[in-house]
Amino acid sequence: MVASVWALLVPQPDVLVSADGRNVAVRGGDGRLHLMHSAKDAFLVKEWLAADADARSAADASLGEGVSCDPSGCVTQSSNGGFVALAVRPEALADDCERAALIVTARPPPPRGCAASVIDAERLRRHGALVLRRTRDSYAIDAVKPGGIDRPWSPAVPGDSDSETTLRGPATTPRPAVDATPAETDLQGED
Repeated sequence: MVASVWALLVPQPDVLVSADGRNVAVRGGDGRLHLMHSAKDAFLVKEWLAADADARSAADASLGEGVSCDPSGCVTQSSNGGFVALAVRPEALADDCERAALIVTARPPPPRGCAASVIDAERLRRHGALVLRRTRDSYAIDAVKPGGIDRPWSPAVPGDSDSETTLRGPATTPRPAVDATPAETDLQGED
């Protein structure tokens, strides 16, 4: 009984990211986790499902419902309607930067000007696996390797004493308005 009350009080994660960035689980509009992966890890998925009190097996086909993948990566819609992308190849980042709210990649970050929040190889190296919970305008982050903690199996990264606890989208400069009014010469009939 105590465990079920505790489970109700603890907020469910919106996004789970493996330490290597190759497996991402996103809570969909149906309230269940949906899996994007570039490498199958049945043990990891089994643990994520158990922690979420989800009785599905790691091989359950419903884990892939609503997930669209191609050789460049995967994308799925989160419970708040935004898209989460797993970018496997560098060429996927350009499209993902325009359309996704969150990008996970085990590669270097996309060029400046990306409109999405990004979890890249460097963040994964510093913090390991991540649990993200949606807040008003960002994600609250729980990291497996909080900054400054030195363990024999997970040594502290030099110069990384503070753990990032939020993930905000980059500040984007609004695009100037484009006047779409046709020119007078375009409005005149052909002679």
